[in-house]
Amino acid sequence: MATFRLALIQLQVSSIKSENLTRACGLIREASKQGAQIVSLPECFNSPYGTKYFPEYAEKIPGDSTQKLSEVAKECSIYVIGGSIPEKDAGKLYNTCAVFGPDGTLLVKHRKLHLFDIDVPGKITFQESETLSPGDSFSTFDTPYCSVGLGICYDIRFSELAQIYAQRGCQLLVYPGAFNLTTGPAHWELLQRGRAVDNQVYVATASPARDEKASYVAWGHSTVVSPWGEVLAKAGTEETIVYADIDLKKLAEIRQQIPIFSQKRSDLYAVEAKKS
Repeated sequence: MATFRLALIQLQVSSIKSENLTRACGLIREASKQGAQIVSLPECFNSPYGTKYFPEYAEKIPGDSTQKLSEVAKECSIYVIGGSIPEKDAGKLYNTCAVFGPDGTLLVKHRKLHLFDIDVPGKITFQESETLSPGDSFSTFDTPYCSVGLGICYDIRFSELAQIYAQRGCQLLVYPGAFNLTTGPAHWELLQRGRAVDNQVYVATASPARDEKASYVAWGHSTVVSPWGEVLAKAGTEETIVYADIDLKKLAEIRQQIPIFSQKRSDLYAVEAKKS
């Protein structure tokens, strides 16, 4: 199938987990009714974003939140990329994205590889590593449309990850992410367009809606970018669903017109995975 519909849910996240889950599943159903075949939730969709919240809201996978995603994926017969939730496993906490297929099966679990530890004086300091541990594996899943590669938020800054996914045949990269009011206006769209053009892939980002009263204020502006670097769809700051029709024929044409994959100088350089 050369074209499919992608939906990004820009959820307004509250401090009440059950409410977040109910609204997320309702919006997934709405996206499915509008013809979406792959739907992504934002980073940290069931919990406020912050190191003090991660231990309180963390769940095992499978658990209550992921069970509800599995059920709604099966009910709607679609692929659901479960944004991310704080996951607890063997005494550690992870920022984890679970993906479910149209039959409700857990297809892959991506644990955020690069933890968000930054310090921009006078603007923002954040240390995910205070409570979270990093994942250690690549995460892709196959659909009848194309292969999809996963990252979470800060992972998008690392071009090597996107290159590995492109090498593995992914044509869509999805990054649930919550940039902030410092990094958002500076780098959010730029990074997506960079990953898309460098690897001639579609890139999508799903952000929480902006809540000015939250301790961490998300940038919003969930976006879909084409392999040509065009912004195909972009949300504002409020709760909404963003739709884009992903045209794989267009991707193939771009790769034919500018054939960078066959022109790489593997005699001079390489980006390689150290593990599968």
